[in-house]
Amino acid sequence: MSDDIQDTFISHLVELRDRLLRSVVVFLVIFGLAFFVWPKAGPIYDFLAMPLISSLPQGTKMIATSVISPFLVPLKVTAMLAFVVGLPYYLYQAWAFVAPGLYSHEKRLAMPLVVSSTLLFLAGIAFCYYIVFGQFFSFINSFAPASITPAPDIEAYLGFVLTMFIAFGVTFEVPVAVVVLVMVGIVEVAKLKEWRGYFIVIAFIIAAVVTPPDVVSQFALAVPMCILYEAGLFFAKFVEKKRTPDSEDDAPAASGS
Repeated sequence: MSDDIQDTFISHLVELRDRLLRSVVVFLVIFGLAFFVWPKAGPIYDFLAMPLISSLPQGTKMIATSVISPFLVPLKVTAMLAFVVGLPYYLYQAWAFVAPGLYSHEKRLAMPLVVSSTLLFLAGIAFCYYIVFGQFFSFINSFAPASITPAPDIEAYLGFVLTMFIAFGVTFEVPVAVVVLVMVGIVEVAKLKEWRGYFIVIAFIIAAVVTPPDVVSQFALAVPMCILYEAGLFFAKFVEKKRTPDSEDDAPAASGS
């Protein structure tokens, strides 16, 4: 029995390695193609910098304080693009890894969950870029004394943008996380409703940690998280009703199959 468990564990590790390698290969292919099309990634960075530049005095330009920043920044921008473009594939690989242990009706939710996860992540990025950045940069620059000439560093700004994109993209996955937790039977919808107050507190704590120390960006992250939590509870009710299999054909696939 112990040998069977060990063999199953090793087979899962091998499968995990293979799926990670596939994801890395896809990432590198997209990265190479994007770097070939936009070797300097200038238009993409200009687009990312637009919310900051529009809030600064007219004619203000960003600077590079590091010698290698003009080279590293385009690479980081291209890597970000490769991650976003390949996101559906990476999510599918993650889902395919856990799918063998699910019921057949749960496996049918693979594509809806992959698509919704991708759209929610992109929605988080879009919300951050179009809503939060405009308000945040205007709020920050309103405190700058008239004697100061802003000169943002391109690498520091890109690091800030990537951090905010990841924070909003991940937190916008709350509905998917709620649905998956209920779907696999880890927690019930009724219990998640009881935890609603705790989640609100946690949402504001997360917003205070991952966003800059201003009220605007913190509320802009915490409030959508709470709304998305309620959306997750709504959709989780439909998944919970289907949790009990109706027949033996609906049983999970055998481990390692």
